[in-house]
Amino acid sequence: MDPYVLLKLIWWLLLGVLLCGLGVMVGMDMGVGAALRYYGRSDGERRAVINMIAPHWDGNQVWFILGGGAVFAAWPTIYATAFSGLYVVMLVLLWSMIVRPLGFEYRSKLPSQRWRKGWDWMLFISGAVPMIVFGAAMGNMLEGVPFHFSWDMISYYTGSFITLFNPFAVLCGLMSLALAIYQGSAMVMGRGSGEIRERAMRLLTWAGTAALVLFSVCGIWVSQMSGYAITGGANPAGPAIPLDKTVATLGGAWLHNFMAYPVLWVVPAAVYVAVILGMGAARSGHSHLAWWLGALAWVGTIGTVGAAMFPFMMPSSSNPSQSLTVWDASSSAGTLTWMLVFTLIFIPIIAIYTSWAFWVMRGKVTPEKIEHDEHAY
Repeated sequence: MDPYVLLKLIWWLLLGVLLCGLGVMVGMDMGVGAALRYYGRSDGERRAVINMIAPHWDGNQVWFILGGGAVFAAWPTIYATAFSGLYVVMLVLLWSMIVRPLGFEYRSKLPSQRWRKGWDWMLFISGAVPMIVFGAAMGNMLEGVPFHFSWDMISYYTGSFITLFNPFAVLCGLMSLALAIYQGSAMVMGRGSGEIRERAMRLLTWAGTAALVLFSVCGIWVSQMSGYAITGGANPAGPAIPLDKTVATLGGAWLHNFMAYPVLWVVPAAVYVAVILGMGAARSGHSHLAWWLGALAWVGTIGTVGAAMFPFMMPSSSNPSQSLTVWDASSSAGTLTWMLVFTLIFIPIIAIYTSWAFWVMRGKVTPEKIEHDEHAY
């Protein structure tokens, strides 16, 4: 295999790893924020839940930075096209996340219940909106994004903000939120006790059921929608010029890879197996196993999208032949090589540090403990 082609494939897989890390780690924190007022019925209970994720939430945001940095360095054409065309969506995402640290830091500064209730809703917004946007982005990639290039590779976005939140994209966003709430509930089960733990277990079951229903509906929808297929001109070892190929839109095209390689059906099947076993593990009191099975469900979900779309990464609904693929949207071989070296160094460091942080800060968090801790949120 040509080394340049191999590098492109490796970075396609690494981008999937980063997206999975984002879904699992960031999704866990966002899920807790989105369901905060369900887990905690009193101010003391809500403070306990907040302090369960307080030592980790900001560190987990590194997956956002890694994901954005990887797209910028490894897939610059996708970065430029997405971040310019979807600018309003990016601003909505950033605005919702800006209030997140404020919610953690300011919520308990005043004893006013009205003050604290307001910040609770800010934590809900900053948890739910990013995960809905994350899932909706996946949905839009499957449907195709309305953009095209001029002869000199200037991209033009021809859609609107409203069209990005079409029915299919919203369903994908709700599934993303359901998985995030599942993941957050598994974490709250592990660190909570009493009524908080019981509520988290019930919510995990509801969120898992919702995720499976939405995954099934989205899967049926995808099987009926028009997908994209390269019909000529693509050069896997070629430069990042997405103007030299022809692409057709065909009904059921997103299932072609699964039909050609039946082993790929294991990926979506993993979602069902993981969530069903995870709900069973939670009801048996094994919250840590439920958490890891939730992580597997995220891997299966994102892996299903990747397996269906390959080699497409950002299809164009305006001009399908100008769709961005693994073969024509990457950086140079030198850039991908250096990026791979740094990734192989720093990803293990991040994984080791994250594991160490969770191990050191393990244990139950109760309202009584928080009440007497002057350093607690």
